[in-house]
Amino acid sequence: MKLVIATCIKEYQEKVQKIFSEAKADVFSAVDITGFKGSNAINLLEEWFAAGDEKFDSNLIFSFTDEEKAGQILSSIKDHNTNNSNFPVRGFVIPVETHV
Repeated sequence: MKLVIATCIKEYQEKVQKIFSEAKADVFSAVDITGFKGSNAINLLEEWFAAGDEKFDSNLIFSFTDEEKAGQILSSIKDHNTNNSNFPVRGFVIPVETHV
């Protein structure tokens, strides 16, 4: 079992939820978050949040799923980011060692 986590700006929430659904990860959760970033970033396009006191309304979407679905989600996120590089979606897969 894997834990898939994606973070995105609020405007991309529906797109990321669609990515999870298309991968057949039908059970997932979403949480509203606010992102902050300090002013020491060198290349802002490579960073998630802009420098300064700006805040970004964002979402954290996660699902416990199998390895195949997790891989499909990350692949779809990578494809999405190819066309949307200003505010990329971040995706992570974490192994779940035990569960009940």
